[in-house]
Amino acid sequence: MLSMLLTSASLMMIPTSKLNWYLKIWSLAMISTISFLHLFNPVWTYTSENLFLTQDSMSSTLVSLTLWISMMMMMASQNSVKVSKNNSFLFSLLVLLLNLILLMTFYSTSVLIFYFFFEASLIPTLLLILGWGYQPERLQAGMYMMIYTVAASLPLLLIIIWNMSQIESSNMFLTTSMNLQSEFMNFSWTSNLMILLVFSAFLVKLPMFTVHLWLPKAHVEAPVAGSMILAAILLKLGGYGILRMYQYFNYHTSDLFVFMFSLALWGGVLTSIICFRQIDLKSLIAYSSIGHMSLMLAGAFSNTSWGWSGSLVLMISHGFCSSALFALANYTYEKTHTRSLLLSKGMLMLLPILSLWWFMFSVMNMAAPPSINLLGEIMIFPAVIFSSPYFILSLALMSFLSALYSMYLFTCSQHGGNPKFMKPFNTFKSTGYTLFFMHWIPANLLILKSELIFIWN
Repeated sequence: MLSMLLTSASLMMIPTSKLNWYLKIWSLAMISTISFLHLFNPVWTYTSENLFLTQDSMSSTLVSLTLWISMMMMMASQNSVKVSKNNSFLFSLLVLLLNLILLMTFYSTSVLIFYFFFEASLIPTLLLILGWGYQPERLQAGMYMMIYTVAASLPLLLIIIWNMSQIESSNMFLTTSMNLQSEFMNFSWTSNLMILLVFSAFLVKLPMFTVHLWLPKAHVEAPVAGSMILAAILLKLGGYGILRMYQYFNYHTSDLFVFMFSLALWGGVLTSIICFRQIDLKSLIAYSSIGHMSLMLAGAFSNTSWGWSGSLVLMISHGFCSSALFALANYTYEKTHTRSLLLSKGMLMLLPILSLWWFMFSVMNMAAPPSINLLGEIMIFPAVIFSSPYFILSLALMSFLSALYSMYLFTCSQHGGNPKFMKPFNTFKSTGYTLFFMHWIPANLLILKSELIFIWN
């Protein structure tokens, strides 16, 4: 009884705006925990013709990741979004709206509903960038993101409508003998063009090298919450869409897949090299995301069960790792007021506990054990090599360079002499410990029960 009175008294002492913020975080925490425990359910529900929403193990895993990261981004935004102002309500509303759209995207059975919510996810993300971005360039970043994604998605809508009229169903899970390629078997260039138009929307969202220029701009201008949800969830929409469309259009192989395969792998090598030329902390992390997603794309186009399972594992691990790295970049920015790698030096001497978390997530970014990132790469590498031994060189270079730029990221920001203008500080709130701990735990302990995240139908 006494403890209840003390708890209620302590809650009364918290300002109303902060109390509302804490209630939102705890509500998201409870929902995300329930969704995570739902992964342990051995019986998966499948689709039928009269349902608009359904689930399989892949969609359930990505929904759990969505809710988990949403809780993390609310925790990370406490300082960047002023909870004493009225805009905190609008910020929370946008986050919840984005969650609803993402859940409908992952749970939808109809390909038309999937396309609608896939495109609708752009609107809350754009409002987050425009409303809580750092610099005036956020308008240009939002325009880049909208033009790239919308222009690549419109041809997909036309092909979806045409295919629905052919098979007389919009069910993505419907197994048919209809093959889009068989319609154009005598015209290989037409078949390749159709494949390119189908996958272009998802390759831009992923993003693949050559259509990636919107991503670093969006990350640099976005607030910490925008960067976290963009890297952890919205990029996964591209991978999820590729795997679903692969099944829906009943693809097997094509000359164009070999081209995309090669472009993804060598593009990942090039973006890994580009990482060494970055001077902005968030830009470097954004380019590293492109390299990781190109590996995921290679696993998806390998058309093997190992490759597809490894792609799902890599999406989950990259969601946790990149989200934590962007949160770390934001904490460093709040302390140093700069994101420049040339100026953020010697953080190890100023705040050792933050350097520990930088080290933990940098080694996870390079797929060190026991992270599930290692599991995903172990599954993707054989699938890609068995597809063609010519990809061994690009895989080896990508693996080596990912370790190299992760070490470069850590040493540039943590070692060296700190600049004279930087005031000494040694404060780090307990919310930060919780935030990084909640990122690190699932990304490393899930390898003990990895069938939760890579066995899917």
